[in-house]
Amino acid sequence: MYRGSESASGLGDGNASTMALSEAETFASAPLQRASNVVPLLRAGDSKHAGRPMTFEPPDTAAVSADAGVMAAERRRPVVSRLRFQLGGALIVGLLLPLILRWPITSMHLEFISSSMILPSLIAAAIAIVAGYWLNRQVTGYPGASDLAYVVPSLALTFGAVLLVSFFLRLDYSRYIILTSFLGSVAWLLATGYVRSRHAVPVLALVPGGNHRGVATSSGAKWIELRSQNLELSHIEGVVADLRGNLSESWERFIAKCILAGVPVYDVKNVMEALTGRVDIEHLSENSFGSVLPSNLYLRMKRAVDLLLALVLLPLVCVLILIAAIAIKLDSPGPVFFAQQRMGFRARIFTIYKLRTMRQDQGPGARFTTQGDPRITRVGHYLRKYRIDELPQIFNILKGEMSWLGPRPEAVELADWYSTEIPFYIYRHAVRPGISGWAQVNQGNVAEVDAATLKLQYDFYYIKNFSPLLDLLIVIRTIGTILTGFGSR
Repeated sequence: MYRGSESASGLGDGNASTMALSEAETFASAPLQRASNVVPLLRAGDSKHAGRPMTFEPPDTAAVSADAGVMAAERRRPVVSRLRFQLGGALIVGLLLPLILRWPITSMHLEFISSSMILPSLIAAAIAIVAGYWLNRQVTGYPGASDLAYVVPSLALTFGAVLLVSFFLRLDYSRYIILTSFLGSVAWLLATGYVRSRHAVPVLALVPGGNHRGVATSSGAKWIELRSQNLELSHIEGVVADLRGNLSESWERFIAKCILAGVPVYDVKNVMEALTGRVDIEHLSENSFGSVLPSNLYLRMKRAVDLLLALVLLPLVCVLILIAAIAIKLDSPGPVFFAQQRMGFRARIFTIYKLRTMRQDQGPGARFTTQGDPRITRVGHYLRKYRIDELPQIFNILKGEMSWLGPRPEAVELADWYSTEIPFYIYRHAVRPGISGWAQVNQGNVAEVDAATLKLQYDFYYIKNFSPLLDLLIVIRTIGTILTGFGSR
């Protein structure tokens, strides 16, 4: 489900008025599951509907229920999209395949399976498969995350965790069963994911009225702009409406019918965020951020992980910095390091350190680095492409000024300018800035003011959805960014 919450409008309350998707209602576009803050008519406290009774007369209620029953009968979900088929198949293949490949079927009786290391290994594999499937579904619920791309990393993490626990607890297990189970479950989920990907673009119906924020022009969904309330919903994955707008009574009844029929209903604002991974900074409100400030518990946990990882990697990083420093000195005159004041955690100013990648003999240039910028040195090109120039920031992490993951820290002058132009910009400093972040893996480095504004939208999305799962997704995508050099300038 969508991780943001808006207390003033009742979104994300976790109460009965928030409709959850059932197993039969799982469809291909997982990011939309995070926008499923629904039920416009049954939600108390909506500013647009405040003071208006959200009830129907008995005759209308009966009519709505009857129509909802017809809608529900029309809806059919592909078997391959169902939880029982995906997870159940992964468990069957992952647990039976190791046994069938190695032992005759006639020897597979209860006493044989419960003997030695077979049963503990099967239990461990089952735990890893369930946890890996859940992790994959959670990670791919974020914008831009494909089911196929994260099956292997998700299952590799959970199978690896199971092996670590078994090792430290000195539990006996069969490496053959664990490995074969991993390969079998991966093959099954990749195969079902491929079939689902052929129908991956959901079809969404857009209810007229209110501010649609240009959602129908966004990619990631096929849009049907409703003109009539007699639409057949058998091919519709969800209905989108401006739940804060002034909808007519007839369209409110239509939305109620959809809810009773099990058709997901999404708020247009949340759908935009779910499809784009950005928060529209032109339509921010206090409720958008005031109720979703980062968890202090996770902030502390993340700081502990940052510090531990920095201490472990410090020797290797120092060696890489030394090699890069020698290359920089041989390539061009000037200092090895570049230092600049940036705005950091809780609006505190600190000095950030980077390896120098630009010439010192050409004077100051444009504020943003452009593609093929002549100021970049030969060595600097490779340092920037593979993000090696960011390595000295490990010392900022050790000092508590930065994190491995988070919004990139802005220069003080630029941060001050944004603060005057964007009312709620200060919320950007609610988390520690990072070496890599949601904006970097989606957009890369920016080269103009418009792109910098777009980067802010990604940053606000990260803060609204601040969580271990989003950080895990950023880690996986950062690895791909480093390997491909995506977004470097």
